Amino acid sequence: MADLRTSTRRGALAPAWALWTVVFVVAFGTNVPTPLLLVYRDTLGLAPTTLTAAFGVYAAGLIPALLLSGPASDRLGRRPVVVPFVVLAGLVSVLFLAAGSSVLVLFLGRFLQGAVSGVVFSVGTAWLGELVGEPGRSARLTTIALAMGWALGPLVAGLMGQWVVLPTVLPYLVHVALMVGAVALLPGIPETLTPDRRRASGSVVNLGVPPGTRWAFALVVVPIAIGVFAFPSTAVTVLPLLLTQQMSGVAVAVAGIVAGVTLSTGALVPPLQRRLGAAWSGPVGLGLGALGLGLALLSLVLSAWPLLLPVALLLGAGYGLCLASGLAIVARLAVPSERGALTGTFYACAYLGFGVPYLLSALAGLTASGSLAGPLAGLGVASAVVAALLALPAARRLGAR
Repeated sequence: MADLRTSTRRGALAPAWALWTVVFVVAFGTNVPTPLLLVYRDTLGLAPTTLTAAFGVYAAGLIPALLLSGPASDRLGRRPVVVPFVVLAGLVSVLFLAAGSSVLVLFLGRFLQGAVSGVVFSVGTAWLGELVGEPGRSARLTTIALAMGWALGPLVAGLMGQWVVLPTVLPYLVHVALMVGAVALLPGIPETLTPDRRRASGSVVNLGVPPGTRWAFALVVVPIAIGVFAFPSTAVTVLPLLLTQQMSGVAVAVAGIVAGVTLSTGALVPPLQRRLGAAWSGPVGLGLGALGLGLALLSLVLSAWPLLLPVALLLGAGYGLCLASGLAIVARLAVPSERGALTGTFYACAYLGFGVPYLLSALAGLTASGSLAGPLAGLGVASAVVAALLALPAARRLGAR
């Protein structure tokens, strides 16, 4: 991480590196429950729609937190908003220790995880950007922190959930231990938003979209943002669930591996985003996601669960490019006094993608066969069409403003 600033204090971690680590550890915890949903399905007797709802309720806690925390940090500063929620992230993992025997605790835990993530990811992104200083570089570093955390959490949980005792307990204890180290780093991270740069007043909810960039945000940033989590959420919930019967004895581990591959691929694409540029990265990311959904359809038709690995690579690359592109565009559009608000708005749009698995499941229930093939095909076609539209010169110019 040569991009991160070095500390002037002997033996101390650079503040940007410390914050990067905190964001990574919080991200690690948010997807620990993902592969364990197959365990909860058996122990709690959950129906498929309930299972996808348990995954998606995360967004119900996250989106309000995103919209409220960004403006709050623009007025109060980054530290007072982020620090309490980093501590809460560890406490939520403690709460999950009881989720194996309670549907209510499972849903409550996911909701609180969303609220914690909304604050730490949006305000933490703005905070890290101010520590690093250069928008493109900070967007790539944030993408890597989030992608690595989101990937390793379900990978560890899936392997532990398949082959160790207490599968709904030990993965959360791993995260609690990591959170203890993350909390210890917080005192060394300085406040970056000095009083003279804070918003003196303003509405509680502030989208932070500058007046002259509203069309760019609505027509370019929002479609890219939705693609960020529509692809990985489909990969890590819908596809393993559909192919469970073909993965007897390894379903939980495969779910964790698919999640890990999908989300870790996002950590590998920032160099590609740098070469493509923000304007091209979004359309390319959506295009790769469309290809991944097409291959996913083939895996369902053939009942070939090994195809989930290349599906995960394509959907992961799509999500990573969309995330890096969106963050880079947002960093360029935002005014300094409202960077937290606009970053939160971007993440709020991105996390709408968490509702896609539930939407696909609901649409499948309306068909005579109950098959997900039709809804998945529709999502793939829509992704391809939007990718083509965003690749047009007019759209790329709009996103470059």
